Amino acid sequence: MPETSLDLSLDAAALTARLVDLPSESGTEKPLADAIEAGLRTLPHLTVERLGNNVLARTDLGRAERVVLAGHIDTVPIADNVPSRLDEDGVLWGCGTCDMKSGVAVQLRIAATVPAPNRDLTFVFYDNEEVAAELNGLKHVAEQRPEWLRGDFAVLLEPSDGEVEGGCQGTLRVLLRTKGERAHSARGWMGSNAVHAAAPILARLAAYEPREPVIDGLRYREGLNAVRISGGVAGNVIPDECVVTVNFRYAPDRSGDEAVAHVREVFADCGVEEFVIDDHSPGALPGLSHPAAVAFIEAVGGTPRPKYGWTDVSRFSALGVPAVNYGPGNPHLAHKRDERVEVAKILAGEERLRRWLTA
Repeated sequence: MPETSLDLSLDAAALTARLVDLPSESGTEKPLADAIEAGLRTLPHLTVERLGNNVLARTDLGRAERVVLAGHIDTVPIADNVPSRLDEDGVLWGCGTCDMKSGVAVQLRIAATVPAPNRDLTFVFYDNEEVAAELNGLKHVAEQRPEWLRGDFAVLLEPSDGEVEGGCQGTLRVLLRTKGERAHSARGWMGSNAVHAAAPILARLAAYEPREPVIDGLRYREGLNAVRISGGVAGNVIPDECVVTVNFRYAPDRSGDEAVAHVREVFADCGVEEFVIDDHSPGALPGLSHPAAVAFIEAVGGTPRPKYGWTDVSRFSALGVPAVNYGPGNPHLAHKRDERVEVAKILAGEERLRRWLTA
């Protein structure tokens, strides 16, 4: 077979190994996207479309519901962990095994082996998830082909250790700037110390009590934390500027605007001269009460848990599509040099999705 072809008759674990052995660091996904596209075009029950290095496929069987299965095909930079390696304990090692080529392999196996699902299916394989948000392939699909992301329910096969993680929290990063007046440190009274002026900000953060709202039976834990502080000119100069970078991880029952308003309110009387939004990605409601979600949870088993980090389920939520994270990898192993995944969890993930889509 050609070097870049994919044999979709392989089981999900063997297919994961093949995907890992086709390196696809962010920005270099074209060969893998070509291989995925070529494999999918051999399946007559699918309509396939290409958008850059994003590959889209779907059934059109007139089912009452449509489900989107999505996964990114890029990885973080390789760290001497390609090609893949299968050990005697049934663990597959290599860059992307966990995050998230095992999930992509499950997608491909469902695409190949479930030609007549009980729900219409849309498959989205997208690039550049591990880098800047403006490069994210799912963002580009949402902007240029939004009809491909429409559905009643979506599953993002991000690593969740084989457990359902509902929705995701939003993340807001702001720069809180205080200002002062420079002076020689030997005559500090002639200036105004901007670093000292940041003390009320830090005190407010230390005293902050985060919410723990329960949504669809899932308890989300918010957090407001300083993640960076910068200021100072030289060892003998009173600083005239200080910036405290604050990250707010917020539950998905807040809108993005509500999150910004809340952070402004928290620091309203702390002497902040400038409030700058540096980065913002709203959260996603879990939507576990939707009939498709209920059937999904019954099929895959386990007890759903909240997603505390941010994932691309947020993009589905923005389109009004409830979404969950569900993939075979352990998220604690993502991006590590010793990244790995248990073969048994890859195969179990494939079987559970097949059971849900054929019941």
